[in-house]
Amino acid sequence: MTVHGERALIPSVSSRAEAAKVLDSFTDGYNKAYRTLDPALVDRVEGGALAEIAKADLAAQRAATPGGNPGYPALKLRDARFTIPKAAGWPKFFVADTLSNRDRNRWLVVFTRDGAREPWKASYLTLLAAGKVPEFAVDKDGYAEAVPASGDTGTAVAPGALSRAYTEYLRTGNNGPFLPGGQPAQLREERAQLARTPTFWTEYIDTPDKAPDFPPLALRTVGGGAMVFFTAHHREKRTMVKGVRPSVTEPRTKALLKGDLKQAVTYTRVSESAVRVPAQEAPGADGGARTVFLNRIESLTAVKGE
Repeated sequence: MTVHGERALIPSVSSRAEAAKVLDSFTDGYNKAYRTLDPALVDRVEGGALAEIAKADLAAQRAATPGGNPGYPALKLRDARFTIPKAAGWPKFFVADTLSNRDRNRWLVVFTRDGAREPWKASYLTLLAAGKVPEFAVDKDGYAEAVPASGDTGTAVAPGALSRAYTEYLRTGNNGPFLPGGQPAQLREERAQLARTPTFWTEYIDTPDKAPDFPPLALRTVGGGAMVFFTAHHREKRTMVKGVRPSVTEPRTKALLKGDLKQAVTYTRVSESAVRVPAQEAPGADGGARTVFLNRIESLTAVKGE
């Protein structure tokens, strides 16, 4: 009998042993990319926001060190705890909750696969302190539940709506589904300080992201809510007052610079966020701003002078 992954509700990966091989393949590919400083190698093991961040990082490092970095200290991920959901359709995904040799945080690497013949790629990375990883709901066989991006999700806000709600909040200040005073509010406060200064003014454009290139991914948590991973893109244009030319001095930023610095400079960034969304029936969830940011990683991917 043939099981169709696009229709049947099946585990995203056949076993934890297979998931462990995927994790090993990722670290091998990641370390090779950072030793050779070859951005092209990133596409073999990473996708989505994570790939954008790594490729920009490698391009900047290669500008400074064209010969590569053979002495790069290898990334090692251990104590892997795999959360494997059952889901129909693509992409399939699973989460590797690990310890790294970089810090004391738990590193949650989200692997995705776009088809039965496609390779697994790391698409999201979330860093959480020990004890802060949400508890995922699992069935009698130990499999988790993938929450759909839209439709009957059972959550206060659908995972597929979060990126748009987030970028809308950054634009308007309307909390929407987010907890007041949380990460989005802090970012708006930081931006307000740069809106107009004696030497430049700043314009922001925030773009929501969705499948197929940046699919929101969600796992049901105990209690009926979900942990959701989503992506957004951000552009920040700084225009100088008359008589002032923009300058870029930070080495990584300078390495990504294209164009001529005459009157303005535009920074393009990508962010990957992990949030906890309450269940739809949770007290205050209907209209209440309850979605909480667990972790957010933002990185510069391009710089353009004008």
